Amino acid sequence: QVQLVESGGGLVQPGESLRLSCAATGSIRSIYRMAWYRQAPGKQRELVATISGGGGTNYADSVKGRFTISADNDKEMVSLQMNSLAPEDTAVYYCNIQGREDYWGPGTQVTVSS
Repeated sequence: QVQLVESGGGLVQPGESLRLSCAATGSIRSIYRMAWYRQAPGKQRELVATISGGGGTNYADSVKGRFTISADNDKEMVSLQMNSLAPEDTAVYYCNIQGREDYWGPGTQVTVSS
């Protein structure tokens, strides 16, 4: 059973940066999209950024210009570079890889606080 393992979360101050990474423990066939979602306390899970198998990217309006998603399809890895972090970015961040099946990571906590 392939699993996704996330890393890079933590506690930072406003304005600082973090890089989240997500790697699969095995091979995932026919990847057509990788994505990052987040869920803040008391809120629904929201889509943060996506990257297609062809490399096209999309971002939530709230993170455009601050976050950058990148992926290595051959290595089944996806990353999220987060700059200029703000308290409203505080959430549990989940990676998602869609191939023939839909895979989710367990989540990594990002806390932005002074």
